[in-house]
This record gives sequence, structure tokens and C-alpha cells, in this order.
Amino acid sequence: MAWRDAKASRVRLLLFMASIILGIAAVVSIQLFGDNLKNNIQLQSKSLMGADYIIDTKQVPTQRAQEIIDSLQPDASEVNFVSMASFPNNEGTKLVRIRGLQGKFPFYGELETQPIEAASQYQSSGGALVDATLLLQYNIKPGDSIKIGEISLPITGALKAIPGNTAISTSVAPLVIIPQRFIEDTKLLQFGSRREYQFYYHQPQVDLVRLEAQLQPLLAVEEADLDTHTSTSSRLGRRYDNVGSFLNLTAFIALLLGCVGIASSVNIYIKEKIKAIAILKCLGASRKQSFLIFLIQIAGIGILGGFIGAALGVGLQELFPYILKEFLPFDLQLSISPQPILMGVFLGLVMSVLFALVPLLRTWYVSPLEVLRFSGDTLTESKNARRIAIGIILVFLYGFSFWLLKDWLFALAFMLGVLVSFALLAGTAILTIKLVKNFFPKTAQFTTRQSLLNLSRPNNQTVVLLVAIGLGTFLISTLYFTKDILLDKTEIDTSSKSANLIILDVQPDQIGEVAETFKSNDLPVLDNIPLVTMRMHSIKNKLVNKLRTDSTTQVKEWILNHEFRTTYRSELIASEEIAEGEWVASQSESDFVQISISDNLAKDAHLSLGDSIVFNVQGVLMETVVKSIRKVDWANLQLNFTIVFPEGVLEKAPQFNVLTTYAATEETSAVLQRDLVKKFPNVSVIDLRQVYTVVEDILDKVSWIINFMAFFSIFTGIIVLIGSVRTSKYQRIKESVLLRTLGAKNKQILTITALEYLFLGVLGSLIGILLALVSSFLLAFFVFKESFVPSLVPFLVFLPGISLLVVVIGLSNIREVLKSSPLEVLRKSA
Repeated sequence: MAWRDAKASRVRLLLFMASIILGIAAVVSIQLFGDNLKNNIQLQSKSLMGADYIIDTKQVPTQRAQEIIDSLQPDASEVNFVSMASFPNNEGTKLVRIRGLQGKFPFYGELETQPIEAASQYQSSGGALVDATLLLQYNIKPGDSIKIGEISLPITGALKAIPGNTAISTSVAPLVIIPQRFIEDTKLLQFGSRREYQFYYHQPQVDLVRLEAQLQPLLAVEEADLDTHTSTSSRLGRRYDNVGSFLNLTAFIALLLGCVGIASSVNIYIKEKIKAIAILKCLGASRKQSFLIFLIQIAGIGILGGFIGAALGVGLQELFPYILKEFLPFDLQLSISPQPILMGVFLGLVMSVLFALVPLLRTWYVSPLEVLRFSGDTLTESKNARRIAIGIILVFLYGFSFWLLKDWLFALAFMLGVLVSFALLAGTAILTIKLVKNFFPKTAQFTTRQSLLNLSRPNNQTVVLLVAIGLGTFLISTLYFTKDILLDKTEIDTSSKSANLIILDVQPDQIGEVAETFKSNDLPVLDNIPLVTMRMHSIKNKLVNKLRTDSTTQVKEWILNHEFRTTYRSELIASEEIAEGEWVASQSESDFVQISISDNLAKDAHLSLGDSIVFNVQGVLMETVVKSIRKVDWANLQLNFTIVFPEGVLEKAPQFNVLTTYAATEETSAVLQRDLVKKFPNVSVIDLRQVYTVVEDILDKVSWIINFMAFFSIFTGIIVLIGSVRTSKYQRIKESVLLRTLGAKNKQILTITALEYLFLGVLGSLIGILLALVSSFLLAFFVFKESFVPSLVPFLVFLPGISLLVVVIGLSNIREVLKSSPLEVLRKSA
């Protein structure tokens, strides 16, 4: 009976099935991609690092650290730092990351260059490997030269890839690789220069777990660190786990949306089968038999939908390496594992049955007397059975969310968020329908009045359609609004009062000449900020060296190993405000030093007002006390500091300076950078406009990925809409016949249908955008601590675009409605 009835209703059942296919495809593709990513990270863990393990330090290794490094016999070493480079052929300058390599690194993976032989020859020939994209930007070819500090080197080849590197990581400072023996000749590593020393080991036979357990505590005391390929790949895996969880939840929302469509469509489907079920019961069918007939149908389309969705998901996973390639540090090798595919089939079956369960319960309570009743819904359902069915659905959804997130609290928060979103959309839709029904002017034109009153007719799917349209619009609008918030936080003020060029590592004897270079280019010196480097010696009378080995300490590890760049000044800047305590502008050297720290440092180091910190300032211990805690806006693109000293204390300490200026045009900026690099090879110039462009580019890429996932929700909503139109087809034919019998013309019927779907499209997308506005405002206020100016894109593009799409889909069924004969329909009704 299930098979026979399904053949007669195959179009509807196929549309039910289509509602969940995309959601299943999204979940399966992301699960497959996640499995492949984990497998690739494990298989390529050595290629990601290029070695079995490395020891790194952000300062010249101490004597003890060097003894440990030498005892292990490193196979390669590296010094890397950020500096300016220039191209004499076209006078171009660029901030780059210099990596001075010695030895045959990498030992795993490949150093990819063009020409290929450049990777093996640059060490012996004394040339440089320059990022391929950078060469294209400046129209430079292998054979040309690059000037780094005091030396010029021939460009041996274009650098295409190196283990552990991504396109995003080189956006601000592209890579330049040179032989390590030339680093000293560049004269770039002066006082205050940030650099990193790395020592690579090719020792596959070593027990890495044991080695890390033995050496890490010893190296931590010497402010060095040991990383193995297994620990690095583990951290990378956890990072991509977070991305995978987000993508999984987005796909899960699309699947939920399709399931809501199934629940609504099955509800109407079962209502139309009431007479048939009553006849079956008159012929002796039991409750169980009538229930199983339709349960088997829904289970069948769920399994079939699961197979189709899983097959589609296998194809979709091929897209992810292209979508995420700039965020991945390796080439992804894809394979197909059975678990996600089986999960897709399981999801298709369970989700279809669960969400159809509530309307399917109606079949249990159909009375044989329904055959004799002409109209009206006289069914009485068990409220307890309905509650149990809804409870089972919620338990399953929470269980699946927990399986995706591996955290009960996050899963609960996600479930509550989904329920609140659905409730808000559905509640707003129901309230709007009631307002239209009760308060819409009865003097309005017939076509307008009839189209709006159709929203509350029997068997309407208005709420489901508004939820589907609204949720899709809500997701994609929230993305655009959030992107605006992030960009506003990083946007650079275009007024001449705000610096957009930062010159780093200016030595004290260079300040006058650098300022004169500004003046010769008609540019002002906006800031002259002194920087003093130091490390923490003790925190609240506890030595940092002991805290490093104390497993019970609550002080964050980064603080214990960090080299702080501090400054001194007499006043606050625009990006900070006092949260606790009092600001100290100046004091004499003889007074106890009173400092101001940022709120994030206070939180991570568990510091409060009055706590003592002893700093090691280039070998001199300085006792300080926390006098104030500042709230700092780190997203503001200017120089912010975790620690600020008052004037009168650090003036005689070894220091270097940072100067800032404002260049109105890119041409002016380029000329200044060229002049500075010629005169002062050691300084580095950061153009904040380029940083902003990189940030915007990264956000665009992230937005594209999220848009790609939001597509599943939007498209699922469209399928739910098409299913609704097809499900209510016969009902619309009956309404059309009645209207034509009363004298309505085809043009009026067409207008009524178009206005109804236009209202649905406008209301659904408007509700989605308004909810997105509210959520984005809350994000801006509570999370980003930023003012919110919404983008007009959702109002100008999404609102009319989605509304038009809804109207087109709604009218796709109208031709058959208009062509139906009144007599034919009336005979069917009789």
C-alpha cells in the first residue's frame, strides 16, 4: 500500500526528499573534508614543519640554550625577521620577511621554486629566492637583483612554496630566502630588532615524546622552545577543528530548515489523505497498518534522499580544497571514507521520520466516520504523544549538536540559539498574519485584500515559508553586517591627524635624519615614540623561571616567555581609557616606579592594582607596581602597548624609536619609503593602507566561504518554497475555480497570486534583515565594543532579489491553475 500510494504521489514525495538533500550533502561533504584534513595533517605532519623537530628562540640563544642546541647537533638553522627590501631595477620597496637559511632545509616536503634548480643552487650561488607573487607585482624576473640592508643579491628564482607557509601568512610581508651567511652583512639586526632563531633537526629515530618531556622545561628557563612535528600538527588539527565545527553547524541549519519544510508539507499531505485512511479503516485496516503505510513512505524518501545527498556531498568535498587553499599550508589529497556516507543515509532516514512524526500521528486517530463527514477538521490527537514526539526530536538534535561540537555547553547554546531564531521568525510571521487579518482595511481593492487574506487560509504554509525565507536572509545579512563591523574597526582615518605610515626600528642617532627626510617630502612627524624592550623577572614576588615549571600557576604562558616592548609618556592616547586606578604622568627616578598595564595583561597574569612586577631591562632589574589598568582597543590600527611607564624613568635606558606620519597618496608613500630605505636600510615601514587592504581581502575570503555555506540554507529555503507551491497546487485550482465562478478574470487571479507571494517574499526577507540588524547590533555592542553602521546591501540587494525570486517561484504553477476547467474541478470535489 505504501508503494502504490507513493507512485500516485511521487511528485510530492520527491519534493519532500529534495528538501533534505542539500542539507545532507553539506553535512557529508564537510565531514568527508574534515576526515581528509585530519588524515592529511597526520600524514604530512613532517612536511608541515619540514623537520622532525625544531628549537626556536626570539633572542640570541643563551649560553645554556646554545649548549643544548649544539648537543643535539642541528642539521639546519635559520634567522628570520621583518625588514624592508628594495628592487634597484625599478626603485620599488616592500616590507618582507627575510629567512636566512643554512643547511639542506627542508628535510620533508619541497622547497618549490621557478626555475626548479634554484631551490638547490641558491645556497652555493649566493642568491635570493623571492616570493613569486611579489615578483609579479614589481615586474621583477630571476636574474634581477634585490637590496636587503647593506647588500644586494641576485634573484636566483621565484619562491612558490615552502613547508608550513600559506598564502594568507605572506599577505603583509612576502617571503625572501637568502643564505644565512649574508645576514650579518645586511647590518639589519641592530638593537631592538625583532628576530627569531630556529634550529632544525632531521632525526626520525628519536622518541619525540620523551625528548619533549626532558628538554622543554630546560629550554623554557632559557626562554627557548621545542616543537615537534606531532605537537605542531596537533595544534593545527585543533585549529581546523574549530573551522569544521562552524561549517558543520551551518550545514546542520540548512538540514533543519529542510526538515521543517518536510514537517509542514507532510502535515498538508496527511490532511489530504484523511478520507483514504478512513476508507482503509472501514475495510478493516488497523491503526498500526494505516500509520505504517505513510511511515514507510517517509522513511523510504528519507533513505533515498540520504543516498542522493551523500553522493552529492562526495562531489562537493572536491570544492573545499579550492575554497580554502589560501588557508591551508599543504596540498590536500582527497579520499572517500565510508563513515560520513553512512552518516548521511542515517541522517536522511532519522531526520525525515522525526520531523514527519508529529503530522504522522494524525493517522493514528483517524475515525472511519471521517468518510461520512464532508468538511472540517474533527480529529482529536493525544497531546502526550505529540509532546513525546517533540521531546524525541529535541533530544536527537541536541545529541547531534554535541557530536559535532564535542562540548555539551556549546551544543546547548547552539540548540537554544536555533530554537530562539526559529521561534522569533515563526512568532513574527504569526503576529504579522493576525495583524493583517484583523486590521487590513476592508475598503482596499479586491485583489489586494484577497491576496493578503490568502495568507491565513486553511492548509496555508505561510509560517514555514516565512521561516525558510527569513532564516536564509538572516544568515547572509548577519554576515554582511558583521563584516562591516570588522572593517570599521580596522578602517584607517583619512584625516591628516591620523598616521598611516609607521617607521620602525629607528635608532636614537637616526631620529633627526629620519625627521628631515619626512620634511623634505612635505610630511609631518606625527609621533615619535620611544620603545624599551624588557622581560618580566618576577610577578607578585614569584620568579618567572619558577612559574614556567609550576604546573599549578594561573599565569598564561605567553607572558612568561614574552619580550615586552614598552614605552613611556605623560598622557593617554585615543585608543585607551582608564578602567581602574589612577594614571601617573611622570615621576622621578628615585620614586617607586608606578606603571599602567592593559586589561588583557591584567587578566592573563592575574594582576590587580598594587601588585608588584620586577622587570629585567637589558640586565638591570627594575621594581614596579601596578598603578592603573587600561582598556585598550587593539583593533585600532595604531601603536598600542600592554605596559606604559611614566616619564622620568626610562629615558636613559637603551631604546629605539618609532616615528609616524600621514601620506595622502600612495605615490607620496612610495617616494618616502624609497628615500628611507636608501638612507636607513635598517628601518622598516608599515603602510597601514596596505594592511587594511590585506585585512579586507582576508575578510572577503572568509565571507565567500560563509556565503558558500549560507547558499545551502538559501537554496533549501527555495526548495521548501517550491514544495509548498506544488503541495498547495490542487487547493489553488479549487480557489481559482470558485473565484472564476464568482466572476473573477484570469488577470485578477494572477494579480492575487503575485501579490500574495510578493508579500511573503518582502515580509520574510525583511524579518530576516531586521533580526540580522538586532543580532549584529548586539555583536557590535557586547563582543566588538564598536559602534554599528549597517550596510545597505541587504536592503538594496537581498530584499528585492529574494522577493522577486519568491514571486517567480510562486507564479511557476499558475499556468495550470488558470487553465483548469471549473466543471472538472467541481466534479472531482463531488
